[in-house]
Amino acid sequence: MVYASPLIVLSSTKVGEGSLVLSTLTPAWGRRSFITAVGKKGGTAMFQPLSILETEVVDNPKSDLWRLRSPYAAEPLGGIRSDIRKNTMTLFMSEVLLRTLRDGSREEGLFEWCRRSILTLDALQADFSNYHLRFLLELAGALGFSPSLEDLAPFAGEQLSVLSRLLEADAASSLLIPMNGAQRNAVATLLLDYIGYHTDTRLNVRSLQVLRELYQ
Repeated sequence: MVYASPLIVLSSTKVGEGSLVLSTLTPAWGRRSFITAVGKKGGTAMFQPLSILETEVVDNPKSDLWRLRSPYAAEPLGGIRSDIRKNTMTLFMSEVLLRTLRDGSREEGLFEWCRRSILTLDALQADFSNYHLRFLLELAGALGFSPSLEDLAPFAGEQLSVLSRLLEADAASSLLIPMNGAQRNAVATLLLDYIGYHTDTRLNVRSLQVLRELYQ
């Protein structure tokens, strides 16, 4: 069977000279890995983390690793790919999704929420230094455990006040809450601990340190 499907790339791994194994988020199958052919002299640019693609999926009854063919970028994401700060933020976001979602897991509406989150970051012109914090709060909600201040208090430490402001603010206002790099790092770390607690996962997200250095 061949299915037309959008997907969001979480990570890619080169296999030999002509193939990539992609870990992806899809609307129909949740997190799922696929294999696809790429040119020997490149052709991997469209498979960067959080790229949004349209593809054809060819199932294989003999293998869980189905094949993708005819992929193309559904969204150019020029605002992200031309900005090192946004591009680094997508590395963080994709790593969080990769470490949080299990193969085969499917949360209703998660794909569309993730797609909107990517397109929102792509469109922002300024004041997006807090965007990954808003992303983590909304991810918790998308996974089914929307945090309250009471829920977060055991994880908050000295960041309870800024967490209260983040929770009370709407999406646009939350991006304007003043924080330095150390505060953002602390809030991101405690939100990762909170999500990890609820998903029974240890979220050691390596790209967080890069974000701290970029968003001082």
